[in-house]
Amino acid sequence: MMDRRHVLASLAALPLAARAQGQPPRILVGFPAGGSVDATARRLADFARGKLADSVLVEQRVGAGGRIAIAALKDAAPDGQVLLVSPSSMFTIYPHAYRKLAYHPANDVIAVAPLALSTCGFGVGPQVPAAVRTLAQFADWAKANPDKAAYASPAAGAMPHFLGNQFEQAAGLKLTHAPYRGAAPGMQDLMGGQIASGCFSVGDFLPHLAAGRVRLLGVTDKARSRFAPDVPTFEEQGFKGIVGVETYGLFAPARTPQAVVDKLSDIARAAVREPAVVEALAKLGFEPLSLAPADYTRRLAAERDYWGPVVKASGFSSDD
Repeated sequence: MMDRRHVLASLAALPLAARAQGQPPRILVGFPAGGSVDATARRLADFARGKLADSVLVEQRVGAGGRIAIAALKDAAPDGQVLLVSPSSMFTIYPHAYRKLAYHPANDVIAVAPLALSTCGFGVGPQVPAAVRTLAQFADWAKANPDKAAYASPAAGAMPHFLGNQFEQAAGLKLTHAPYRGAAPGMQDLMGGQIASGCFSVGDFLPHLAAGRVRLLGVTDKARSRFAPDVPTFEEQGFKGIVGVETYGLFAPARTPQAVVDKLSDIARAAVREPAVVEALAKLGFEPLSLAPADYTRRLAAERDYWGPVVKASGFSSDD
């Protein structure tokens, strides 16, 4: 007779949908439809159909800068039926920014696999004169127009928030931060001239650059983005140490059986090798990234250590 551990391991290896009485797995997204997080989740869901289950749903749980979706994941059964696609900020930066975080970034979730890397960019819209083409020129304009000197980000406490703050400090200017509920509404206001500037994923700028509706002034990687090769980095423009690359990853509830985590990781890692998925990610301005769960966990821990002093220097802290 099989012992209990053998039985449990065998059950964990069964197709997940079969153990959920026909209910399709759900991938939670904490940001609005149409944004880069939602698009990444949908690409994974499309690839996972037929491999994970007959259908895989993407479900928006928008609010609190992505924290509502993480709380829903934390409360879900650890059977792999409820998953999350999220930027890494929620697990590497939020723990330093929010005093009453409703989840532990390491203990309440399992980092299953990264999906993509995303460089951030700082850009301006029609509120800023067309002659402004560099970060230094924007800083001069902002100092001369303090009533208009503001920047948008996809969420308070997200990586673009603190990259904008680092730029503000390095340039010796004062920018009002305007957090949005995701990148899509922030980009709409940037293009519409309701706000002067914004810090978002480079991919959020790409669809609008050719039409001239926004201008990308700088990117936050150590090297230029292949998606915007003419745009210099912050460091190239003299703003040293302003570097931030976001990962978008797949997460599961804590205590999810290892066999299930491994199955999900295998699917995610196969997805980012699939040419159609790679092409779809490229349209978002994303580079595919493949790591084993343990390696991704270590990467997130290192990022968490890095962002602690940056958040502290910003002075931002919230009880919300």
